[in-house]
Amino acid sequence: MARPVIAIVGRPNVGKSTIFNRIIGDRLAIVEDKPGVTRDRIYGTGEWNGKPFSIIDTGGIEIDGEDEIMKSVRMQAELAVEEADVIIFMVDAKIGMTHADEEVAQMLFRSRKPVVVAVNKVDNDNRMDEVYEFYGLGFGQPIPISGSHGIGIGDLLDAATDLLPEIEDDGYDEDVIRVALIGRPNVGKSSLVNALLGEDRVIVSNVAGTTRDAIDTPFEHDGQRYVLIDTAGMRKRGKVYESTEKYSVMRAMKAIERADVVLVLINGEEGIIEQDKHIAGYAHEAGKASIFVVNKWDVVEKDDKTMAHFTQKIRDHFLFMTYAPVVFLSALTKQRLHKLLPVVNHVSEQHAMRIQTHLLNDVVSDAVAINPPPSDKGKRLRINYVTQVSTKPPTIVCFVNDPELMHFSYERYLENKIRAAFDFEGTPLRIFTRRKSDED
Repeated sequence: MARPVIAIVGRPNVGKSTIFNRIIGDRLAIVEDKPGVTRDRIYGTGEWNGKPFSIIDTGGIEIDGEDEIMKSVRMQAELAVEEADVIIFMVDAKIGMTHADEEVAQMLFRSRKPVVVAVNKVDNDNRMDEVYEFYGLGFGQPIPISGSHGIGIGDLLDAATDLLPEIEDDGYDEDVIRVALIGRPNVGKSSLVNALLGEDRVIVSNVAGTTRDAIDTPFEHDGQRYVLIDTAGMRKRGKVYESTEKYSVMRAMKAIERADVVLVLINGEEGIIEQDKHIAGYAHEAGKASIFVVNKWDVVEKDDKTMAHFTQKIRDHFLFMTYAPVVFLSALTKQRLHKLLPVVNHVSEQHAMRIQTHLLNDVVSDAVAINPPPSDKGKRLRINYVTQVSTKPPTIVCFVNDPELMHFSYERYLENKIRAAFDFEGTPLRIFTRRKSDED
């Protein structure tokens, strides 16, 4: 099930990234008091009043800017508007309504999407009078906010989430494994889809995906049913889509949200580049089971150490995804292709695995006995008990005497001990720490 999408748009330096960070509760976006700092869309997820959503922070739109950076930023913003269900249009109370704001408004009118106007930098009551001129944009009541002070964010989210569509179930049975293929352009996603759907597969049907422009292909192999979510399924035409580079991440995000297992494709011939890390990070943050698939292995000059060396490069570059197995193959020649689906099945099982509480506590108790938590200013962390609260991804809560005493390095130690005991290969493992109350 894909979350509905909110896009934050507006001319440069109106505070979009600050609001984005407020909404997702993290500092993912670059925030600097200089126009044009946010070059690309940044993605996050949030929830308000029980409504989950994805949110996009775009670079500032300059309608008349014709230099290459601003053309790219405008293209990114136009795409975000196309993909969004609701648009937050940010303007600046200090500057007042500008010609650029009116030009952006015209673009948004053409999109025919619901728009909420957020008037930023309303830091005190004296600025309230400056909000009213933004009624002139034609989108109804503007909402005064202050990103730097966190004022009005709840009102803004109320207005935006009220306009979101309901999340629809994709209609597949629980035992169907949803597999998304992601990666930068030209890593061979389409070739791998075609290889997996070869003559030895039973193609059930081709149906349009529930999200815009995605094509789902159900198939069956050895009694297990799968759905391939084709991230190359965008069919629209127009200047926004001239460069595949510009929307590859958006396609990946939509596919990731609906997937159980994500195949992160890497071009074995070209090696690893920064964009690979960027794209893989979305699968990790979304809590999905993941597999690194090194494609085009047939054209790589090899000796008996080449595979081990490439695997180590992946481990060095993707330190945050050491849990993800690596499969080497060639989609073109089908070399080693038979190894992929068994790994997909395995990581899907690990992603959905639930450990009994008493077994989990036994492992953590042994880990604490071997390596007790270090003390901090005379206080020592005491873990009372642990329990798994959810799956997909497996999520564990540690009830302790003081959550502040749980150092990230000790949390990582516990994760390693839990993985050693129960595997969890291919899936992120989330660990949260809570104070044990008297009622627990």
